[in-house]
Amino acid sequence: MRTLRGHHLLCVHGFRGMGYSEAFVAKMKEIVADIRDARKDFPIRVIAALDDACFACPHHGKETCEADEESNDHVLSMDRRVLQHLGLKENGIYMKSELIERTVKSVQPQDLDILCQGCSWLSYGVCKEGIAKLKNFSDNDS
Repeated sequence: MRTLRGHHLLCVHGFRGMGYSEAFVAKMKEIVADIRDARKDFPIRVIAALDDACFACPHHGKETCEADEESNDHVLSMDRRVLQHLGLKENGIYMKSELIERTVKSVQPQDLDILCQGCSWLSYGVCKEGIAKLKNFSDNDS
């Protein structure tokens, strides 16, 4: 079972190979491949804490993000905003397909301005593009 923090539920749709280190990029590629593989459905524990991707990041501490003094509070606030927006319970276990469906139904690209406020990756636009592509794919699939 995968474990993903709240904001990573959105990051996976816009991920384009950028990251904090080679190890982090490799881990995210693995996670993203599973999330984007329509043939796979599997349980994901949704958390507001270090997750599978975080442990490959050079900024992770034992239990918190240590990129800088405010980083852990910042990522936790993004996690909680995403969980609330998607109507998810922290530590809840959801099928990948349900998480994607909730994202398609509940998240617009412009929502990331609030949900991901202060994220250093937001200015690249790839996350908004990823959400738009996900919604487009879903619309064309139905």
